[in-house]
Amino acid sequence: MPLRERLRTLERIARRLDPEPADRARLAEASVRYADRFLSQLGAIGTYRGHEPVGEASDFALAEEHDELPRMLRLLDRKVNRPGINPAGRGHFGYIPGGGIYPAALGDFIADVTNRYSGVYYASPGAVLMERSLIEWMAALVGYPKGSGGDLTSGGSIANLSAIVAAREAFDLRARDYHKVVVYLTEQTHHCVDKAIRVAGLRECMIQRVPMDNGWRMEAGALDAMIRSDRAAGLIPWLVVGSGGTTDSGAVDPLGDIAEVADEHGLWFHCDAAYGGFFLLTDYGREKLAGIERSDSAVLDPHKGLFMPFGSGALLVRDESQLANAMSGTANYMQDTRGGEQIYSPADLSPELTRPFRGLRMWLPLRLFGLRPFRACLEEKLLLARHFHEELGKVPGFEMGPEPDLSVVTYRYRPEHGDAEAFNRALLQAVHDDGKTFVTSTMLDGHFTLRLAALHFRSHLDEVEYLLELLRYEARRLLDT
Repeated sequence: MPLRERLRTLERIARRLDPEPADRARLAEASVRYADRFLSQLGAIGTYRGHEPVGEASDFALAEEHDELPRMLRLLDRKVNRPGINPAGRGHFGYIPGGGIYPAALGDFIADVTNRYSGVYYASPGAVLMERSLIEWMAALVGYPKGSGGDLTSGGSIANLSAIVAAREAFDLRARDYHKVVVYLTEQTHHCVDKAIRVAGLRECMIQRVPMDNGWRMEAGALDAMIRSDRAAGLIPWLVVGSGGTTDSGAVDPLGDIAEVADEHGLWFHCDAAYGGFFLLTDYGREKLAGIERSDSAVLDPHKGLFMPFGSGALLVRDESQLANAMSGTANYMQDTRGGEQIYSPADLSPELTRPFRGLRMWLPLRLFGLRPFRACLEEKLLLARHFHEELGKVPGFEMGPEPDLSVVTYRYRPEHGDAEAFNRALLQAVHDDGKTFVTSTMLDGHFTLRLAALHFRSHLDEVEYLLELLRYEARRLLDT
């Protein structure tokens, strides 16, 4: 076949990738109709379906020829959006829920259709400036001064990794010294920090676990003593990680006291506030997280405290140039992008070059709704956690953890006879079998412990009251049996 004829044949087939307006409308209508039906049925779907049949990976196998969207949506409904945890469910009190507010999906839709390359200012200055405005807003929320900055990331894991790499480069650490370099954490520090230390090539570093108080918060006095002892032993104290809301217990470390110790000894102070950071929008949260403004870097997750879809994280740094020194790079093919702009591009502040236009999913709902409903929703979650803690504490047999720092509540049932761990495992399973709400467990001080995390934007008083009654009923039933 002649080349031109072959090209025309391939073109006719390839043009299927660019549907005509009528086809786009048909696809969009079917997708929106499915999404609306899903949201309208949230009550019936429940929040957890642990025994729903899933099928096999082969159910999703690709083929050479096309499929029909309605059939594909039915498959999606049965095999993806029914089994397991329903993160959109209003009874989601497990792990650290967030949500996925509807306008954020519209932001993703527009961002994906326009496909702006937001990694480099030269390619899409407007997209970069939008993301820049979001970073500046969050930096001001944390309390960082002029000269601070950061990056929108895929989540807390990459944000924590980037912070650790920035700290490594800022201190000019050398591999020959890694075995003497010391990192200070607690047992409650999120495990992604340990992972980030390994991924950053710092596996040989010494990890010191700082003692905690009865509320699982770092003891700043113990931190100070450990740093002094380590330095006297010829080690190199380098990094301390404080938590602005731990996943297990919701504890907030004494950030101001940690900052004092870090400043005195010249350590990099990183605050992992992926879960709790956006409580800074509330008066209570600003008081509880006081001291975060003195950190060198901080992580906040919009897909938690701002209820954005998964894949929305943020790293903030007090001195943006330190992040750029660790992350920036260039190549000959990018020489045209080197302009005279006075701001860093996201690609200068991140391990990523190619990245989605993350800012639109965040900017659109924040601008559309304004900050007030986000602030109200966060304050509501704080009060829901306190209400749950207070009301369940009135039920005989339930042993409550400390009054919540934020919106995570820990609790367990202590039967007068028998195995307490087995009882609480059975109680957790009973909640899961009910399916309307979803809670999780953890281990605290060696005890199997149940936990509630109130952070879903669809979770309100009715859902908490339902869970309280369910726990009362199931505890009595288990005692009877």
